[in-house]
Amino acid sequence: MTGPDEQQLGLSIQQPWAELILQGVKVIEVRNLPTRIRGPVYLYASKRFSSLPCTQQVCDDYNLNRESLPRGCIVGTIEVLDCRASRPEDALLACVPTTLVQEKYSWLLGGAVRCPQLWPARYPPFGPWFYPFQRRGESRRLRSRHGGT
Repeated sequence: MTGPDEQQLGLSIQQPWAELILQGVKVIEVRNLPTRIRGPVYLYASKRFSSLPCTQQVCDDYNLNRESLPRGCIVGTIEVLDCRASRPEDALLACVPTTLVQEKYSWLLGGAVRCPQLWPARYPPFGPWFYPFQRRGESRRLRSRHGGT
């Protein structure tokens, strides 16, 4: 990665999940809604830390220091490989309890690459998908190309 690509879509994920994705430990992101987006996207570590009850246990299990994890910036790139209805066995690869994958969707991730430097997003996210270096609404053509509206 040399510098930010202004037309690259970003996915906002809270810590410590973003860090676990970069480490290749978390390869499934569980969400309430499916996505049609596939391919490379920026991984944005949200400003908010996860409030899930399992978060502290995950930090302990993977020796993650909550205060040292970057937030509010692009931390890397990932590939969105597929999306399907979640299965109970997805919980392990999502680093969450089985109860959190029930009646959800599993976004399969791969190819995580950490940025050599952290990039602050020029434009903050207003949901999971956003363009970190392009003003919201600048390009409806790009959003529709990625499955957005």
